[in-house]
Amino acid sequence: MAKEYLDPAEVARLEDAAKTPRDRLLIRLLFRLGCRVSEALAITLDDIDFSARRITIVHLKARVWVTCQHCAAKLGLRHDYCPKCGAKCEMKSLERAERRRQRSLPVDSGTLNLIRDFIQVSGRPVGEKGNKHLFGVNRHRAWRIVRQCAQKAGLGELRNPETGKTRGISPHRLRDAFAVHAMKTDDSGEGMRLLQEHLGHSSFDTTAKYRKVAGEEHQAWYEKLWGHKDGD
Repeated sequence: MAKEYLDPAEVARLEDAAKTPRDRLLIRLLFRLGCRVSEALAITLDDIDFSARRITIVHLKARVWVTCQHCAAKLGLRHDYCPKCGAKCEMKSLERAERRRQRSLPVDSGTLNLIRDFIQVSGRPVGEKGNKHLFGVNRHRAWRIVRQCAQKAGLGELRNPETGKTRGISPHRLRDAFAVHAMKTDDSGEGMRLLQEHLGHSSFDTTAKYRKVAGEEHQAWYEKLWGHKDGD
């Protein structure tokens, strides 16, 4: 049967195929945290709380508000006139405010030990503006690391059984793998709420899509109709 998502055993094969402790840790964090690759690469040493066993993730999708300089009403980016006071909305009369949200994610002890070992070996790499980034690689390099490990581990492309479309194994497929594993473990309402919070989804519908995993939910529903009695 065609696979749409990686399972934990296959992710373990990816880790084993990693050439360096850095590459292994990158794969581990992308899967165990379920974070976006941009979020993983932005992690600094100050974001890691070993005592609390948590990592702070900064949302890089910044939200921008546009307000009227005259009455402070919120505006759309394409507004020509303020709907509240009627003032003309020229770019020079707009004030833009940007806010970055963040979330604190729990980390298992095994992953924390990998982080400790990596920091000791790497000597705490320093990135832009003096920030001690954990990895010090860009998105393109991170993508290549995951892709090369997948090839070395003998993992082929994933295929959506409904559309027939294939896609290679990439950092985002590890985020998908985390979400699917979490949903298979607990698909209750509370479990889905916690998963939404963990992944940083603003919409519940984005999280809910993981309930349908390669047609398994539909198959399980159909089998329940007939009491799992094959051949009757």
